Amino acid sequence: MTMKQIRHHLNDALLIGYSAGTLPEAFNLVVATHVSLCDECRARMHSFDAVGGAIVEGTQVAELDEGSLAATLALIADTAWQAPVMEHPAQPGLFPAPLRDYVGGDIDAVKWRRVGGGVSQAVLQTAGKSTVRLLRIPGGVAVPDHGHKGMELTLVLQGAFRDESDRFAAGDVEVADDAMVHTPVAEPGEDCICLAATDSPLRFKGLLPRVAQSIMRI
Repeated sequence: MTMKQIRHHLNDALLIGYSAGTLPEAFNLVVATHVSLCDECRARMHSFDAVGGAIVEGTQVAELDEGSLAATLALIADTAWQAPVMEHPAQPGLFPAPLRDYVGGDIDAVKWRRVGGGVSQAVLQTAGKSTVRLLRIPGGVAVPDHGHKGMELTLVLQGAFRDESDRFAAGDVEVADDAMVHTPVAEPGEDCICLAATDSPLRFKGLLPRVAQSIMRI
């Protein structure tokens, strides 16, 4: 996958959270996928990694209580293991390697499910309450207008869409918060393929999208 110039990047808070390991897995996947495409964000992420490493190296060593190791090992044993989202070298095809690992292949391996209006989605398996999904929006089709109860992070992988804020093409990422209400519309031409993570359900205005919301995990 080759990228033209990326205009919309990740903010520092997301990159710092990814570097520190504090983001939910769903958001980690979107960040890792964007970083694998974007030289600018990858360089910024590595700078935050360096700062974090310097802080750790400068931290004073603390004495451990007897039994701390056993308690830590017990805590690890009781915690569900989550594979970290790692950087990978570029591969041919539409999906960057971090996303391929979750899908189990490229776009032809996706099991799409229609959600109405010609739009299809595929929810990817991640830990925690946040969710991440692939969206396929036919050219010229609009996603129903909606707001957000939390954050929505959307990365364009193919095609482009426009909403009230700007145009987002392949490689661009849109960060939407609870103050945004928008109606994304895919540009005419090829399907718009996006990877979107949310930490809470969307707020749809229309009756039909609200009815479908609980069924389709939107």
